[in-house]
Amino acid sequence: MMQKDIISKNLEIIKNNIEKSCIKANRKIEDIEIIGVTKTIDIERIKILKELGISTFGENKAQELLEKYDNINDVSWHFIGNLQTNKVKYIIDKVKLIHSVNSLRLLEEIDKRALSNSINMPILLEINIANEQSKSGLLQKDLEPILEYVKNFKNITLNGLMCVAPFVENPKENAQYFRKMRKLFVDIASKNKDNINMKYLSMGMTNDYGVAIEEGANIIRIGTGIFGKRNY
Repeated sequence: MMQKDIISKNLEIIKNNIEKSCIKANRKIEDIEIIGVTKTIDIERIKILKELGISTFGENKAQELLEKYDNINDVSWHFIGNLQTNKVKYIIDKVKLIHSVNSLRLLEEIDKRALSNSINMPILLEINIANEQSKSGLLQKDLEPILEYVKNFKNITLNGLMCVAPFVENPKENAQYFRKMRKLFVDIASKNKDNINMKYLSMGMTNDYGVAIEEGANIIRIGTGIFGKRNY
């Protein structure tokens, strides 16, 4: 089977699953954005996915994003991985949204680099919603102090939240975490704080995106489900 046929078939399955989840949750399909996760994926396959209608891609590593950035046109890049402060300067003018902001230090660096590039950078705060030691992200108890800092930044806008739920055999087990994320999202939005415009709830990956949509996600991040299992 040709690469395009495989990717096309996988994407069709994903879209059908999204439709089922949207019907179940009484949501609109057009409100769900698929981000193609391109970690370790070559340019050829990224271009195939673009031809099939997906034009937003998520990268986990700054170096890999830089290697791909000039090789594919008319797409949007999101940064979705653990971002080191010393790498912010390399990607600040190349990404549309940074999902994985997880510390005050990183916020300060993004604000500084956005200022030097005369841009305002939309960001999401990453929440370690299951309190997993192996995962990055803010704990819920640390969220409120960070929100107080956010209102003081001039070159950042908080546009929502992101999480990486536990990998589980039964995706329904993650509904509890997605529900907590949705509640945090709604609670923050209701406070009408300066510099906060809650638009995006980025949660759900290949294993659990259907459940995430049912619980309120409007951005899902899918790599393996589209491109197949990675070789690494």
